[in-house]
Amino acid sequence: MDSAGLPRRTALLAGGLAAFAAGTLAACTAKPLLPAGSTRGRPEPAAPNPAATTPAAAYARLVEGNARWVDGSLRHPDRDPTRRQLVAQSQTPFAVVLSCIDSRVPPELLFDTGLGDMYVLRTGGQTLGPVVTGSVEYGPMTSATPLVLVLGHQRCGAIDAAYKAARDGKALPGNLEALAKALRPAYEQTVKEGGPDPVDRMIRAQVRLTADELRGNADLAPLVRKGTLAVVGAYYSLDTGRVEVLTGAPPGGTASPGTGTTPEPSGTPAGTATPSRTPAPSGSTAPTATGLPTAPPS
Repeated sequence: MDSAGLPRRTALLAGGLAAFAAGTLAACTAKPLLPAGSTRGRPEPAAPNPAATTPAAAYARLVEGNARWVDGSLRHPDRDPTRRQLVAQSQTPFAVVLSCIDSRVPPELLFDTGLGDMYVLRTGGQTLGPVVTGSVEYGPMTSATPLVLVLGHQRCGAIDAAYKAARDGKALPGNLEALAKALRPAYEQTVKEGGPDPVDRMIRAQVRLTADELRGNADLAPLVRKGTLAVVGAYYSLDTGRVEVLTGAPPGGTASPGTGTTPEPSGTPAGTATPSRTPAPSGSTAPTATGLPTAPPS
């Protein structure tokens, strides 16, 4: 090997690399990757959601948000630094959502909402207890929140486990047994009514029972009677992303075509609905009760 030529080759190589680096830097300087003044990874802030101060307006917000979730046209509202600063000192959420702990059912995503839009509580199978009920009461009683939504969902693991434990006469381990006991009324109603797919029927029964209990709550019932609060029971499909209303949609809420209901019976508190699968007669002025798709008959 010519050892004398090694320094010359090394010098040439070093010089070539230096020239390449200089050219690359010059090119990057001449042609920036981002336009002047832009910031990588900072999306344009979405327009804030309008205020929703009535049960019908709050319900319509949920209807519209879920429709965007289903078809993928998400707006991601109220999720930017401006919104964070706006709600840092105070909040006026338009809804309280009591849903299951299931990782596939995050209410903020299902309804395309953001910071300060909803109070969210999550318990296994939407079960209630004094602390949970008090937390639901907080919004309507302190912030005039006009809507409470109880949201069950397809293939609920908590209800599936509780159903099988009750059917087989076995106790669930640890504090899961407390969950099973809280779900026992829904199990008994499901067994009494009979029919196919008992677990799904129990999920829907639990939604209705929970919504009924909250609607008849000593502190919430007067607000429901005044029409300043609606308590809605609903069911989320993991397969489609769609939310179906089971009970309690407020009069005047946004409705999908062909989902009318018959008039509510006399004496029914405002903000509650008697589900009906029969469209209102032609020319009827009866309010439509389900802006979200109506659930199939139980």
